[in-house]
Amino acid sequence: MAKEQAPKKKVKRPTAEKRMIQNKKVQGQNRVVKSKIRTATRSFSASLKENKNDDLVSDLKNVYSLVDKAVKAKLYKPNKANRIKSHYAKNLKRALATS
Repeated sequence: MAKEQAPKKKVKRPTAEKRMIQNKKVQGQNRVVKSKIRTATRSFSASLKENKNDDLVSDLKNVYSLVDKAVKAKLYKPNKANRIKSHYAKNLKRALATS
């Protein structure tokens, strides 16, 4: 018969090492969210340049939604989110006025 293996003992990690592992995981999640925001803002800017008025409003709603979620997750401070939203709203208003 095969030898029975003893159950592995749980290795106790130092707290600092565990914290570093957690930080890397959260950093990756944050990077994904910020990347989605950048992609949405690029899409909005591209719609602005091409004068696609029907896409502008939906793209702006998408940017707003993602930025608000980032505030909720404490990635952005509320004032930064307000600045971003104000900036893009101003661009939308300018684009709609000229067309």
